[in-house]
Amino acid sequence: MRLIKLTVLAASMGVAGMAAAADNFAGVTWGESTSNYDSSKRLQQQMPGAKMDDVIKNSGTWGVRAGRDNGHDRVYLTYEQVSDDYHSTVKLRQENLLGSYDRTFSVTDSARLYAGVTGGMTKVSQESKGYSRDTGYGYAIGAQVGGLLALTQAVELEAGFRYLKHNADVDFKERGVGRTGNAELSSSKQSFLGVNVKF
Repeated sequence: MRLIKLTVLAASMGVAGMAAAADNFAGVTWGESTSNYDSSKRLQQQMPGAKMDDVIKNSGTWGVRAGRDNGHDRVYLTYEQVSDDYHSTVKLRQENLLGSYDRTFSVTDSARLYAGVTGGMTKVSQESKGYSRDTGYGYAIGAQVGGLLALTQAVELEAGFRYLKHNADVDFKERGVGRTGNAELSSSKQSFLGVNVKF
């Protein structure tokens, strides 16, 4: 709870400090995500061969974002999603809606580094064959670091890494059998590349 309050406070300070000369920007990201799940004992017993941590592992992830950047601070919203399966047995989809604040640091006239905090909501969907679909919601909170390289006054490239904590869980209910158990998303990490356009 304290970490959530600190994230909200940092984002609020970032918004308050945005200068009138700040640029709006929009962008797209593509990267790889790995998500860690805590499986219930019942699920481990009923599905001993299913490794939940291997479902979303270095899986392709895309996102879109929009926000404001004054050259020293960035505040932005991001929607991203990743979906993958484990040996065609277990399939999971993860969607994040995130609000982020970054503090940026100039390295050269065209390059900046950044570090920041993120908070938001995560939706996890269980879409495995032979099981009833299920959806769970929870929080997402964490931090990110990265770099920005301006190609022109309006276009910049971005590379970053983000780590998030979660608590969304989903049930596994085998059709014709009943509840098998549940799995809770505990954390995720992502490395990504992006392109931002200022306007």
